[in-house]
Amino acid sequence: MEYRLLGSSGLRVPVLSFGTATFGGGNDFFKAWGNTQVDEARRLVDLCLDAGINLFDTANVYSRGAAEEILGKALAGKRDKVLISTKATFPMSDGINDHGSSRDHLIRACDDSLKRLGTDYIDIYHMHGFDGNTPIQETLRTLEYLVTTGRVRYIACSNFSGWHLMKALSISERYGWSRYIAHQAYYSLLNRDFEWELMPLAIEENVGTIVWSPLSAGKLSGKYRRSKEAPKDARVAQGGSPVRHAPTDDERLYKIVDVLDEIAKETGKTVTQISLNWVLQRPTVSNIIIGARNEEQLKENFGATGWNLTLEQIKRLDAVSDILPSYPYWHQRQFPMLNTDPDLYGERK
Repeated sequence: MEYRLLGSSGLRVPVLSFGTATFGGGNDFFKAWGNTQVDEARRLVDLCLDAGINLFDTANVYSRGAAEEILGKALAGKRDKVLISTKATFPMSDGINDHGSSRDHLIRACDDSLKRLGTDYIDIYHMHGFDGNTPIQETLRTLEYLVTTGRVRYIACSNFSGWHLMKALSISERYGWSRYIAHQAYYSLLNRDFEWELMPLAIEENVGTIVWSPLSAGKLSGKYRRSKEAPKDARVAQGGSPVRHAPTDDERLYKIVDVLDEIAKETGKTVTQISLNWVLQRPTVSNIIIGARNEEQLKENFGATGWNLTLEQIKRLDAVSDILPSYPYWHQRQFPMLNTDPDLYGERK
């Protein structure tokens, strides 16, 4: 397993981590993802560790805490061998203060996560989304408190816009507080919006990217093809993902899958493995989160590492998945010498 530094920190993480949104299935919101319970979770954890994957990603909101509880039990006796990433911000109940990134909520949410996980520290603590009602200084000062009291070792964010992340980094620098070392973001061949603003920012500020949904809710798994009905066990057939993804242009998806099929024949790899490998070769990507409802899916995902697509194959996938960005990025593309050259994958000339 390949390991990479996570952003500006000294923490090394595997290029693949295991996501636990499939754990629990305790409510309708997450039922479409899976219903993994403790015994199966232990088996999946052991498979990951055998493959060199020691980073496990969860969130307090996944099945309202059930995913954290199951992960904690699955990791019992293995805490010194693993890294745990969890998140807070989204509502955990109907309580008026039981959501957001306020000092009141975050301290309580962190302590609750520690209890469910059966540990006394969290390796990477994410703000699951941006809270526009709480002053950024309050959030960051609270996170600094969680770090200095030993509850949290590194902080990160997720689903931020460029200005959200840049302002937070600026405030951390101003006060000498812990900074976000990583941004957990949605990115795939099918959805490349991350490249327009967040990737250049991550390059400039040395923020590592942890990618969620690198297969776009399974659409890049090879199950979705022109003139073929999606499998009945797929998320779309069961009501879709609990997370709303960007609308999909079906014809664009099919064209991408056509090229993935061509490269699969050339490499002997699966469509899933090629889709994941493409993401792993993008700038700033430290890690991608893989999820699995069974051992077969998990083992297939392992095959995304240990090899690389050729530059020519990457360019073919880049070309078929390209889409006109929103303003002002389409305008900036006309002047690559002043901004970001797409042909250099986000690096400055």
